[in-house]
Amino acid sequence: MLDTLINHRSVRKYKDKKVDDQFLSEILTAGCRASTTGNMQVYSIVVSQSDEVKAELAPAHFNQPSITQAPLVLTFCADFNRFNKWCRQRNAKPGYDNFLSFMTAAIDALLAAQNVCVAAESKGLGICYFGTTTYNADKIIDTLKLPRGVVPVTTITMGYPDEETELTDRLPLRGVIHKERYKDYSKEDIDSIYYEKEDMPQYKQFVKDHNKESLAQIFTDVRYKKADNEHFSNLFFEVLKKQGFLSEQ
Repeated sequence: MLDTLINHRSVRKYKDKKVDDQFLSEILTAGCRASTTGNMQVYSIVVSQSDEVKAELAPAHFNQPSITQAPLVLTFCADFNRFNKWCRQRNAKPGYDNFLSFMTAAIDALLAAQNVCVAAESKGLGICYFGTTTYNADKIIDTLKLPRGVVPVTTITMGYPDEETELTDRLPLRGVIHKERYKDYSKEDIDSIYYEKEDMPQYKQFVKDHNKESLAQIFTDVRYKKADNEHFSNLFFEVLKKQGFLSEQ
């Protein structure tokens, strides 16, 4: 299992080979054994396999080819709809129309997603996370017909890999691990932590190609711009209101 975790690779190209239903059921069962707040399991997983639905989902993911090409597209949702209905049918009054409850359900969904990914990779399948899910959650809600109380939080493509991918770089442990209490970073710490990443040839080429001064500017000016972050934040807040997790006031 440690080898599976340490050797994780994102896979974006898949063989035209169906994942057996029983095999998929075992992987999803492993996902549903993930830790969950209060054993409520306030999440749902929408499994999309048909060409029709995958094609409808593609625009929400900026038409990345993997969405239509992968045998499986799994959308993990924060879901209080099911739990709220159970409460009401048992004469219990749910109080989960708030941001904390959304966070609870989102964490549950992400824990389940990671269990699914580890189980899939341990059995030879490839996976890739899509952060675009929260950018265009409103479009995904429409496509998958998600009711009030349900919000998509991440999407995973899955299938048999049809490419050899390299390990993605990661920061050294000293950059992310704090002992006992958080120790803030000095200028020297930042230089040391990011040195190897900034010195990698492919990142140096990114900086050159975009006519920037530093790799940090690739993130702030090209990949994750302030205007885009604010735009998609506003859209997502509206989704949370519409789906019942934020007050309309």
